[in-house]
Amino acid sequence: MHWLYLGVAILFETIGTTALKASDGFTRLGPSILVVLSYVLSFWLLALVLRIIPVGVAYAIWAGLGVCLIAGIGWVVFGQRLDAPALLGLFLIISGIVVINLFSKTVGH
Repeated sequence: MHWLYLGVAILFETIGTTALKASDGFTRLGPSILVVLSYVLSFWLLALVLRIIPVGVAYAIWAGLGVCLIAGIGWVVFGQRLDAPALLGLFLIISGIVVINLFSKTVGH
């Protein structure tokens, strides 16, 4: 169940960050409210995950996948281009998450 919570926490973090861009510096009420609600839910779920998964591992997965997802959303939704070094960096982040999940004994499967 903790992996599901982590996945949903990542989803809410990504929604919150997307809404943060759409809030235009907190000048638009609807997106601003979505930012706050999304981050509250994301951190609450992350806190539940930390009961089971070590903080370093959980945060690495949460932050790493969030970065990759928001970079993809920025590219698709906001037209923000990624150059080769940025794509390589995102690939390395995902590779690190895969290594943690496949080979680390600190992660409870």
